[in-house]
Amino acid sequence: MKVVNALVACSDLTGYIRLAKSGAEEQTFRLLNDFAELTGDIIEGAGGQVIKFMGDAALILFTEEKVNEGITALLRLQREGDEFLAAKSVSCRQHIRAHYGPVVIGELGTRTDKRIDVLGANVNAMFLLKTSGFTITPEVFRKLNAHSRTYFKKHTPPITYIPTGQPHRD
Repeated sequence: MKVVNALVACSDLTGYIRLAKSGAEEQTFRLLNDFAELTGDIIEGAGGQVIKFMGDAALILFTEEKVNEGITALLRLQREGDEFLAAKSVSCRQHIRAHYGPVVIGELGTRTDKRIDVLGANVNAMFLLKTSGFTITPEVFRKLNAHSRTYFKKHTPPITYIPTGQPHRD
């Protein structure tokens, strides 16, 4: 176990409850598996780590050195993930939230089944972010280089940043 400064993010599907209630559980499982593979390809390809999948959500981590790559990958995940879902005629879309700060990472679990996990106040802060699409905190925005900052605009209250093409919905 160790404490690291990191970009911690969550990708979550909207409308998943309706999809799950459709009764096609095996089909839904296959869809989520394909979506998880797409998520892994994009996140791992950018130097990040998918910590775990929780049904329709993914907990994602990028180290301090990979914050800009992480944000680019998360924007790509939202775009390509939504295209993937639309191509499958699934009405779900992604909500992505991200925060930056110290987190604890290490193996967690039973005596016989430990897995990498991440936790701490900054993970909780990320999960509590309101979003209607893609939201990052000021802590993330401050870590971005000038080019990556051009993808976002300030959104208040409270202050968060959303992609420049996303309308304000609060």
